[in-house]
Amino acid sequence: MDCSIIIRAHNEERHIGRLLDGIKRQKLSNGIDIETIVVDSGSTDSTVAIASMMGAQIIHIAKQDFTFGRALNVGCQGAKGAILLFASAHVYPFYKDWIDKMLRPFSDSKVALVYGRQIGNDITHFSEHEIFAKWFPAASNYNQMTPFCNNANCAIRRSLWKEQYFDEKLSGLEDLDWANRILKKGSKIAYEAEAVIVHVHEETPEKIKNRYEREAIALKAIFPSVRFSKWDFIKLYLSNTASDLFHALQQGVFLKEFKATLVFRFMQFRGTYLGHRYKGGLTSDLKERFYYPNDLKNTKRKRLSNLSAGENVIEYK
Repeated sequence: MDCSIIIRAHNEERHIGRLLDGIKRQKLSNGIDIETIVVDSGSTDSTVAIASMMGAQIIHIAKQDFTFGRALNVGCQGAKGAILLFASAHVYPFYKDWIDKMLRPFSDSKVALVYGRQIGNDITHFSEHEIFAKWFPAASNYNQMTPFCNNANCAIRRSLWKEQYFDEKLSGLEDLDWANRILKKGSKIAYEAEAVIVHVHEETPEKIKNRYEREAIALKAIFPSVRFSKWDFIKLYLSNTASDLFHALQQGVFLKEFKATLVFRFMQFRGTYLGHRYKGGLTSDLKERFYYPNDLKNTKRKRLSNLSAGENVIEYK
């Protein structure tokens, strides 16, 4: 089976080398051939140089033309594989059989999309760890009835992409939109818990708000009947914060994570609320704010993974 790995990137010099290194370390089953494509939207750092040096094919799109759906469609157009595997430039595989595990559910001809597990690392916000744990559980599901998925660690059949492109007008959630439409056509979505990547989010509070705001704008476009009121904001902020702090207390990090938890959850649901209130199209100013962050700094937070160790784990330098 031929597989094309498509990576969207913009100024990812701190992360993309580790991802490409992890791809090179994969132990592939017989008959699996891969190509790696980086879709770069105007990087001004060493992203393209690193990717080129490590053997990736580079496809350029203009910064002003970027949306998540547009970048994926351009990458898919240049791909040759029967399976299109998507990875964010700031993720990296945990195990050496990540690709094998991502391809495994496609043995069922009805499976159109597979998404894998995501975990954080030592700079991940505590609340983000909690979100990962909820969204990406330890048990696989090869016949998921809802369209939830995430293109940071996701694969689809190229033949189905040719029939149904990603929506280039959405500000985000192009993955959920594609999955929702493909489900309605009778295909299956599979979640593979053993295909694990580490997702590195380095975000200031303002960028957390921006991420959830653009996703809320997209969710409203996909499901126009969805509403998010002030009461929803208050209720979800309080309930999620309480849950996070309870788990932080259990893990002995309550005081350490208290302030960061309050800030993260407030910005998450403030962004969600603002996104649902927004009326209008995706302007160039919004694209600049949503898609292109400034250089970021983050305080490290250590948290041990509950994943199994062993010789199959990739040891990065």
